[in-house]
Amino acid sequence: MCREIYLNKSKDYGTAWRILRPVGIADQLYIKANRIRTVQEHGTSLVGDGIEGEFMAIVNYCIIGLIQLHATADLSLELTPEEAQQLYDTYMDKAILLMVKKNHDYGEAWQSMQVESLTDLILMKIYRIKQIISNEGKTIASEGIDGSYYDMLNYAVFALMHLGVK
Repeated sequence: MCREIYLNKSKDYGTAWRILRPVGIADQLYIKANRIRTVQEHGTSLVGDGIEGEFMAIVNYCIIGLIQLHATADLSLELTPEEAQQLYDTYMDKAILLMVKKNHDYGEAWQSMQVESLTDLILMKIYRIKQIISNEGKTIASEGIDGSYYDMLNYAVFALMHLGVK
């Protein structure tokens, strides 16, 4: 479903997201995760939309973040639908491989976690990304921004699975 939304939005809007800098992507992720947390804490949504769409948006913004992070100077701002799809699939495939490896090592611990905990972990990773950006991308003992994108993407997928989204 996330891929379908990404592809349809690419048809509607093109790849306008290519203009986003790392902080802009972090802020978009924050908006989505903060809305999820607000709805979780209040138990209602005044605009009527559930949190499932926000978790799907987090998946897609993480893919966008990875594309932007690894984009070379010659990557056009306006990608063809085929280029946008190929880039999406490349990073999603990497995320799935990482998820399988981590699930093995962590014993599928996510299955015992609450959706609220996954939301908190996503928010924590966003704050980490913002700090790394403030440090001009330099880390001393931590993974870089790409690791945080992959982790958030996987947490969002786990949340969607808990919520029954296929």
